[in-house]
Amino acid sequence: MVTGTAQVRILATQTRGSAAEKRDRPGRPARSARTTPAVFIRQIVAELRKVIWPTRHELITYTTVALVFVVVMVAIVTSLDYGFTKLVFAVFG
Repeated sequence: MVTGTAQVRILATQTRGSAAEKRDRPGRPARSARTTPAVFIRQIVAELRKVIWPTRHELITYTTVALVFVVVMVAIVTSLDYGFTKLVFAVFG
């Protein structure tokens, strides 16, 4: 009679069915699936035509929001740095 752990070892080493096919280079397409540079450029242009570009007003608004956010974050980091510097000098002299 086979014990529980021996049975687990036997089952763990057994395989079912045939081994799966291995690709030459996993994660990469086959050589025939590659496109030429001209086709690649045409695909880029076609995708860029689908893009909904922002209007001038939207662009100015988005740029302003981004710049204000950066200035606010710089102010927060600067004030924290200044505060921690004063704290460290107060504690350690």
